[in-house]
Amino acid sequence: MFCYQCEQTAGGSGCTQSGVCGKSQNIQSLQDILLFGLKGMAAYAYHARELGAINPEVDGFVHEALFKTVTNVSFDLKQYIDLALKCGEMNLKTMELLDKAHTERFGNPVPTEVETGTKAGHGILITGHDLLDLYELLKQTEGTGINIYTHSEMLPAHGYPKLKQFKHLVGNYGGAWQEQKKEFNEFSGALLATTNCVLTPLPNTYLDRLFTIGITGIEGATHLKTRDFSPLIKKAKSLPPLPEALGKKIMTGFHHTAILGLADKIIDAVKKGKIRRFFLIGGCDGAKPGRNYYTEFAESVPKDCVILTLACGKYRFNKIDFGNIDGIPRLLDIGQCNNAYSAIQVASSLSKAFNCSVNDLPLSFVLSWFEQKAVAILLTLLTLGIKDIRLGPSLPAFISPDVFKILQDNFGIKAITTPANDLKSILSKS
Repeated sequence: MFCYQCEQTAGGSGCTQSGVCGKSQNIQSLQDILLFGLKGMAAYAYHARELGAINPEVDGFVHEALFKTVTNVSFDLKQYIDLALKCGEMNLKTMELLDKAHTERFGNPVPTEVETGTKAGHGILITGHDLLDLYELLKQTEGTGINIYTHSEMLPAHGYPKLKQFKHLVGNYGGAWQEQKKEFNEFSGALLATTNCVLTPLPNTYLDRLFTIGITGIEGATHLKTRDFSPLIKKAKSLPPLPEALGKKIMTGFHHTAILGLADKIIDAVKKGKIRRFFLIGGCDGAKPGRNYYTEFAESVPKDCVILTLACGKYRFNKIDFGNIDGIPRLLDIGQCNNAYSAIQVASSLSKAFNCSVNDLPLSFVLSWFEQKAVAILLTLLTLGIKDIRLGPSLPAFISPDVFKILQDNFGIKAITTPANDLKSILSKS
């Protein structure tokens, strides 16, 4: 950590401001948390703006928060804690803005069964988060004989009525983002990356058929400056067709409007003791060892409990058949990472139905983090006062020990241990 007072490493041999340097480490930690949160929030605001939705309050906060990270603006720890929590508050407004933009343009998602294999014929695989890119691609490929497949965070697109109406949106291919070098190489069609979580291809693999758009870019790939997908379509037609290979069907589309449509059944099942607890298991996935924790945890959840999931963390377990409880699926895929807004709406509605706080609900959060959006969502949960979140697979390196203690003392945040230990601890409170 760098001390802005003496321009030396904080606490190092050349440091002349030991008291301030100790504080500098925590200030820098909170500034890092704030910056990562802003980056995540900016991603959601970008997608909303592309759909014509803008919130001046959110934009103003970005200016304020970035200014607060300028060198020597403040050494007041509480101000930074308050600002980080305000970032969570603004991120909630941003996710709400994006949710409204998505549903107004594409309709409220509905539970939908999605094929994970391939159909015979030419194909385009689209990855990322931008539903508007997908919509324009579907319009331009209609009637061309090209099948469109979603990848990773595009899976929830299948639940939106105005997207699922396109018959050539035929399935979801592959899993989480970190597997794309292998999976993209095996997909013989053209590839379109719309947002973050795109990786540089290995040499002599699929770079010549990879297209990027918007903020994405890979050196050597074809970057599309507009949503004219003619070059992509032409390339797809020139490539070998995919084989007929049916895969396992998976479910998506459990937006809060769909889940709340089951509210009476869910509440009745809880009151009758048929549903003991809800677990939100989701977040950002990655390749680091230890992430199999989430698969093992989901598999170990008792059969009288329901799992809510979102973001690419669900690819650890979303092809497992968890069955149902009185017709209520035990695995409910809420959607993309930004659909954490839906999870919050579900929790809020259940707390009202049971006349208790969200923290008093039989609901536990077991989250995986990797990048900036996960940080923004965590700040949102904290600003809502949600406690006892379990976070892994390891704690973020930019959270200093003192700052983590603040999170522990005020919000009960815990690092994950083992699925068996954590599950036992959670269920002991049921």
